[in-house]
Amino acid sequence: MGKDPTKPRGKMSSYAYFVQTCREEHKKKHPEASVNFSEFSKKCSERWKTMSAKEKGKFEDMAKQDKVRYEREMKNYIPPKGEKKKRFKDPNAPKRPPSAFFIFCSEFRPKVKEETPGLSIGDVAKKLGEMWNKTPAEEKQPFEKKAAKLKEKYEKDVAAYRSKGKVGGGAAKAPSKPDKVNDDDDDDDEDEEDDDEEEDDDE
Repeated sequence: MGKDPTKPRGKMSSYAYFVQTCREEHKKKHPEASVNFSEFSKKCSERWKTMSAKEKGKFEDMAKQDKVRYEREMKNYIPPKGEKKKRFKDPNAPKRPPSAFFIFCSEFRPKVKEETPGLSIGDVAKKLGEMWNKTPAEEKQPFEKKAAKLKEKYEKDVAAYRSKGKVGGGAAKAPSKPDKVNDDDDDDDEDEEDDDEEEDDDE
């Protein structure tokens, strides 16, 4: 698929703005000279390292302004048919609460990893799905109650977040986060895998 010409230009870092400025300065001084890109990049990198925080400040300000521009344009961007729009996530928005099954996984995943250290993430998810399906209904209740409590809190946080956003006309203050159920960095990814595995086992 070709590049969408209407898609907003990606945001630039402070260093990228610095390199762009160096390139423009070089063109003004040596309009006819050809540029050795690798050598030029090396010189820019060395110069950037020796610059003070004050000197870097203007480039950092440019990067911040460009980030605001990019986020604003991405909110209004409609991708061509057949291409998914990358959803813009507000860092202040309440985090989606975990399901009962996911809370169960968070508790038992370390045990499964400890007992069978050679298993891949997918195999661990499959094993957890099997364990959940074999767990009696009464033993699932504590996880379901905790999930219901977190969901209720999430819905209240969302309502508060939306009302603050409308009244304030800007980003709402970050609501208190739900109880953390796991320290794994890959919780969200594994949540989807776990749910998929649960459906497979139910079939």
